[in-house]
Amino acid sequence: MSDEVDVAGFARSFEAFLERFREALPPRSSTLRRLAADHLGMDPSGLPSFTERLDASEHANLQLALDALLSSQDGWSLLGLPAELHHFGGFSLASILGGRFHGPSEPCAPEFVRVPVDVDRTHPCLRLGVYLLSFDEAPLVVLVGFSEGHGPRPGLLLDVVAAEPDDAAAFVARIRELMHEHNVFRGKVLSFGFTEWGGFGISFHSLPAIRRDSVVLPEADLDAIERHTIGVSRNAGALLAAGRHLKRGLLLYGPPGTGKTLSVMYLCGQLPGRTTLLLSGPGAGALGQAAAIARSLQPSMVVLEDVDLVAMERTMPGMGTNPLLFQLLNEMDGLSDDADVVFVLTTNRVDLLEPALAARPGRIDQAVEVGLPDGDCRARLLDLYLRDTDFDGGDLTGLVDATEGVTASFVKELVRRAVLVAALERGREPDDSSPPVTVAHLDSALDDLLHHSAPILRSSLGVNPGATDGADHAVVEPGGWFAYAPNTGQTFPG
Repeated sequence: MSDEVDVAGFARSFEAFLERFREALPPRSSTLRRLAADHLGMDPSGLPSFTERLDASEHANLQLALDALLSSQDGWSLLGLPAELHHFGGFSLASILGGRFHGPSEPCAPEFVRVPVDVDRTHPCLRLGVYLLSFDEAPLVVLVGFSEGHGPRPGLLLDVVAAEPDDAAAFVARIRELMHEHNVFRGKVLSFGFTEWGGFGISFHSLPAIRRDSVVLPEADLDAIERHTIGVSRNAGALLAAGRHLKRGLLLYGPPGTGKTLSVMYLCGQLPGRTTLLLSGPGAGALGQAAAIARSLQPSMVVLEDVDLVAMERTMPGMGTNPLLFQLLNEMDGLSDDADVVFVLTTNRVDLLEPALAARPGRIDQAVEVGLPDGDCRARLLDLYLRDTDFDGGDLTGLVDATEGVTASFVKELVRRAVLVAALERGREPDDSSPPVTVAHLDSALDDLLHHSAPILRSSLGVNPGATDGADHAVVEPGGWFAYAPNTGQTFPG
């Protein structure tokens, strides 16, 4: 007699037993399954489901689309489901209606979450539930589920069951249309960030209104910026009628602190109703999502700050396979000629940019240097920043000459320190009124910035650390700057 056991044979027999057991097990009955059968007028067990998986950022758009659809019909109902169902394997609308799901699927009160739809507004959106509704007289069962990024099914789920698959497909297509029509991102200023689970999130912003005289640039440069952005937007119809393209790219380059970001904020205010997508720092990784929104919600503008960090020349070490560079080129090339989308790129190091981006027509159509302010611009900057102070109106000619080679940010800090010097002169007692400011206060602040500040502060404000040694209020050379390539660890002095 052999002591050997046929383990493989036993496993096959046991597997066959389990299969027969499952076949013999009657479908699990549930309240939701019964209600769905009554609504559909038939047993839903064998009906296929039409499933759409959406990004979590579309939650408000989906809810607004459903709200718009249901606002014109009566007789629909909403059943809530326990939120923990997302954590059960095998969870789906088809498995519940087919009686194959054995988790907690009994209906409950629907739960809603507040989802931002603007800077200071939110909209209640269903977390997990089932709508029993009709579309074009066809009864449908629609599951909507929102799962946080750490769940097994992150994102947003739209699951539809109907007696006829074409009815479910038509419903989803209509929901897509309504999502576009009621899109909460249209005409807003948006930025991107990433969650701890790897998904990206979208934030709404309200930018301050920037007056034209607050953008202190040579008139010819500001005209060129306006012409390529505002001018094209206002004359889009004429350009299209003449067979000319609308898509365009604008590059603003120059040392830090000269007004590139301020120029972008000014453009945002001059293009009301234009969807604006701001990409900087880690948010640059959402370039693909931002470009998709820009194409969908035209007219639009994509702003990519410090583009040199993602679009360095491919011959540099470590940059030959930079995926963000290739994606940027593809997104700019993939726009149709009549797409009213403008890419605005800023950089402190134009010399590091990939030539395929910076030198090829159709990607960058206009490049404007936002350089160090000349004498006229420095005088305008002093007038601008002194506008809201109690300035005595003294002669600023000497100060304008003494600040040759500094940036606009240096002039702003100079005025702030002059106000502080004037306030400190009044004594130790606090006084909330604006102190009178004189040219002497400005001279004292300049002396403090040039001779008593840390070298790194003077450099960050646009002053060459060694330019004022032995000089009396003289900035001999423009400030330098450097760039850092995070993929290579290299620095590139200016």
